[in-house]
Amino acid sequence: MANKLLSMEKIDKRFTSVHALRQVDFDLDEGEIHALVGENGAGKSTLMKVLVGINSKDSGQIRYLGHLFNPRDPKHALEMGIGIIHQELNMMDHLTVAQNIFIGRESTKLGGLLLDKRAQNRRAEELFKRLKMDIDPTEQVGRLTVGRQQMVEIAKAVSHRLRVLILDEPTAALTDTEISELFAIMRDLAGRGVGMIHISHRLEEIHQITDRVTVLRDGELVDTRKTSEVTKQQIINMMVGRVIYEQPKAKSSVKPDAPVVLRAHRLNAGKLVRDVSFELRKGEILGLAGLIGAGRTETARAIFGADEIQSGSIEVNGRRVKIRSPQDAVAKGIGYLSEDRKRFGLAVNLSVKDNTVMATYDLFQRGLFVYARKVRAVTEEYIDKLSIKTPSLEQLLRNLSGGNQQKVVVAKWLIRNCDILIFDEPTRGIDVGAKSEIYTLMNELTREGKSIIMISSELPEILRMSDRILVMSEGRITGELKIEEASQEAIMELATMGRQAVLAGS
Repeated sequence: MANKLLSMEKIDKRFTSVHALRQVDFDLDEGEIHALVGENGAGKSTLMKVLVGINSKDSGQIRYLGHLFNPRDPKHALEMGIGIIHQELNMMDHLTVAQNIFIGRESTKLGGLLLDKRAQNRRAEELFKRLKMDIDPTEQVGRLTVGRQQMVEIAKAVSHRLRVLILDEPTAALTDTEISELFAIMRDLAGRGVGMIHISHRLEEIHQITDRVTVLRDGELVDTRKTSEVTKQQIINMMVGRVIYEQPKAKSSVKPDAPVVLRAHRLNAGKLVRDVSFELRKGEILGLAGLIGAGRTETARAIFGADEIQSGSIEVNGRRVKIRSPQDAVAKGIGYLSEDRKRFGLAVNLSVKDNTVMATYDLFQRGLFVYARKVRAVTEEYIDKLSIKTPSLEQLLRNLSGGNQQKVVVAKWLIRNCDILIFDEPTRGIDVGAKSEIYTLMNELTREGKSIIMISSELPEILRMSDRILVMSEGRITGELKIEEASQEAIMELATMGRQAVLAGS
């Protein structure tokens, strides 16, 4: 029987009017990979913040290695062997790999007067060799892929004689190859007795890598089960308290004579938008599929004016337009929901109200004066319309769940009355319940006559939502599929054709 590393018993936590955790129990065995799942806002992050000392608990107790444990802060937790890898990595891009790993614990010589880079690099090399990671300690971290940066974070945590490792959405931005490498490292660590808590919205991964799964809902423990004894649908049902269906769309809902609202003709922009042409019809969800680096986001950014177009043309409602900036695109009725909403779509340190009217403040002001009553009224209208869960209009956006943050971005463009919306990875980092709400919202928008370009790396999502699918590879469109004829296999065939597709068509 495995030794118990830690147990969290009857953990309770409140934030003013929000009861974030209600008498939650959680435990972790030596060498176990334990999944922690739930909708955004279920309490997963709060529970882990209590464990590493970011938040203090209101009641309950933590036992670690058989003793009562009350972490003062993350540094104290790490010194005791409990480390956390956040979804948003905390690396210093301008420093080397070795410098990032041993920051504050540098190798020195001459009695500590000089930094010993050679010795420090050797320490990093030995650490990577033990973890079976192929990473150069002298490489600048900013030049590494996200997957490699994540491995450096893991190595940094392990260098502290780690006993417990918390991984928060570790695969959200990784390629399939990087995910395989990460899972191999996790299994190796488990074999050395390290216990891991794996937080993920990708439920297909749960069965690949975890031993047990704990489900939270609305701050309460639903159940803890052996992963081998529970199905994906059962996990979803426990998470949301209702059945969510993810069947592919059977046929397009777009009328055959629906007018073309956007036409791109032979667009070229940078290295990843090459001779791209397509049409978007009124009321249509046009899926844009392809592998990482195919040029999907770059195409969206070119249409939105975020990247310069070298050649080609864009028509909106039959008229040729010049889009040189996002302001030009918004003026033409085009809104863009970026895949990185925290960097390009939201100001997380501002309120829900400020974010909701961010793109339309000019409509609510006269000179230096802002019509505060109108701003509040329209914000309340869209919070209600989109079912955005927030304690108040003044709540800082960073305190909302990922799904509710995404809804705020949608509200921002709806208030601006954009008829063409580009959704880039609309459900990345949000749970299945919030996904279902975003899908319902997108379908409602198209029924109202809005048109959507949806970029997604999740093929089930593309097949569920799209009326028509364009597939890109190496900056070019390699095929178009009606939803009636589309399948994951057909999409992947087109996504991997690359140059061969272009040569065959020339």
